[in-house]
Amino acid sequence: MDGSDMDTETLLAMLSSLLHPQEVEDSVLLEALVNCQGDIEAAAKTLRHDKQPPKKRRKVSDKVSIDTWLKGNNSGDGDCNHPVSSGSLVPSPSPGPRSCSPGKPLSKVKNVTNTELMALLKPSGSSDAPTTKPQVPRLPPLTLTTSDMVAEHTPCTLHHSVLHPELACRLYYTLLHASQAWQRTRWWLADRVVQSSHSTSFYCRKAKNPEQEADMQQAAQYWYNGRPTEPPPVFPPPMEEACEIVERVVNAEMRKRSRFPLEWGGYPAQEGEEPLLWRANVAASNCYAGAKESVGFHSDQLTYLGPYPTIASLSLGVSRVFRLREVIPLDERDKRAARTYNVPLKHNSLIIMHASTQEVFKHSVPPQTSIDMFHPPFPPPLTLADDEEEVSRLKDASNARINITFRFYRPDFNANKTPRCKCGVPCILRPDMKNRYDGASVAVPSGENTSESGRKPVSTSGKRSIVAKYWWTCYAGAQNDGKGCNFWKVMDVKAEGRGPFVGDVATMSPAN
Repeated sequence: MDGSDMDTETLLAMLSSLLHPQEVEDSVLLEALVNCQGDIEAAAKTLRHDKQPPKKRRKVSDKVSIDTWLKGNNSGDGDCNHPVSSGSLVPSPSPGPRSCSPGKPLSKVKNVTNTELMALLKPSGSSDAPTTKPQVPRLPPLTLTTSDMVAEHTPCTLHHSVLHPELACRLYYTLLHASQAWQRTRWWLADRVVQSSHSTSFYCRKAKNPEQEADMQQAAQYWYNGRPTEPPPVFPPPMEEACEIVERVVNAEMRKRSRFPLEWGGYPAQEGEEPLLWRANVAASNCYAGAKESVGFHSDQLTYLGPYPTIASLSLGVSRVFRLREVIPLDERDKRAARTYNVPLKHNSLIIMHASTQEVFKHSVPPQTSIDMFHPPFPPPLTLADDEEEVSRLKDASNARINITFRFYRPDFNANKTPRCKCGVPCILRPDMKNRYDGASVAVPSGENTSESGRKPVSTSGKRSIVAKYWWTCYAGAQNDGKGCNFWKVMDVKAEGRGPFVGDVATMSPAN
């Protein structure tokens, strides 16, 4: 789990919860987090391995035994060896005189129940109290190999061979060449600077008017971890070409699904036209070179995406596993545990993280023990680089995966409307992932009852998938020497002038 979007106190609390019931001092937790570059899962695994308690030898008490207990206080010096039955432990009758030795009275016999016997046999120091919390069964990870399996278990959809093969290769070559100048994300953790293992960059789509372009540029300055950046480049031609195809796929899929009240209401449509529900205007691009470059569990920040965003993630190059895991609500943690889903993403595949994914799930790209090299089926364009050696290098088999996450920065969440904390930097928007509500009465149907494949659209009916609370919080600590101002406030979409939304929620949604 990547700690790049959490403060140190949150990281310590989450790591401590993973180690429960094992108690570890904060200083030890902090050291483990620093050594693991903020990866909570890796830190927990390290601490579990280091803190395995030695096996204790059972202490056998020589003070009390069954024989001495049965003889009682008046056993005297007798040495009775009468056989004992396993039921009631009453000595079996034996013929002849009932005395162990001449001249000595018979010892008093004590009847023992099975419960008393088990109490005697119980190891020293064990407790009779039952376990306060029932053990929640943990399900093993499940690999989702088909589009139907992805749609069944997650709020995502998987689409193969989205782009024309030549375009997919051309876009891969373009970004693989550009990735040489990409940077690794850096942030503060426990008074130290740590950085991601993969490199990343940000692109803006060419805006239709100067006002939109200025807003995108301002939003892009703090697009990741609160770190001010240079103005991002515009989509290169292959990315623009691919984006138009991705937009059509995303909008067609969104029309089949039930929608959430706080989703973007869409742009006005002309008479006879389908409404445009989603338009990608930015793209975060990542390069994972080799099997070990990865990113831990996280959910994407909603600062400019707004509630219930849709994010389209395009994979090019080497196949890697995309991992999803639900965040279980607080009131359900004693009933069920989160299950991990692994989705293998091949070259030219698109996974759409639909509305509620960022509110309900966290996702990651884990390191792998091995990968299959990618052999591009098309050669790189000769105009890509002036250096012939560089073009020749791109032809070779590659161990890199290029990931492009197309996003829609909502106009009602533009940079001018983002609250600023006491540190003077834009806040980030977080959902209340630990508390969810029944979505049966608030999901808004969209589109027909069935899709072209005959599959019913995804519905939230009967599922507790509604997040009703979001908050703005200071994030200056990620870049300001690890120090923030602890600013925090609940988002009020009506007071902040957000919208239009898909549906109206009482006291939350503004009037159209």
